[in-house]
Amino acid sequence: MKTLKMTLAAIALTSVSFTGFAADIVGQDPVNQQQVGVISATGTNLSSLESQLSAKADAAGAKSFRITSTTGNNRMHATAEIYQ
Repeated sequence: MKTLKMTLAAIALTSVSFTGFAADIVGQDPVNQQQVGVISATGTNLSSLESQLSAKADAAGAKSFRITSTTGNNRMHATAEIYQ
């Protein structure tokens, strides 16, 4: 049940636009972009996970990223696909 809540929260966050990120967060596979890898992050809340994933996507030179999973309670873990 907690995994379902975290997944729904991640989906909700992907629909919000954040202007401070160089790599755009997307809710589905972006058109005309190819998946080039997978990144992961560990944090204490969804905001910190998203920030870390964004920074890793930027460092990898990605144009966008999509959060694919989140798990955990006090110590959370997330994965995302990056696109070029």
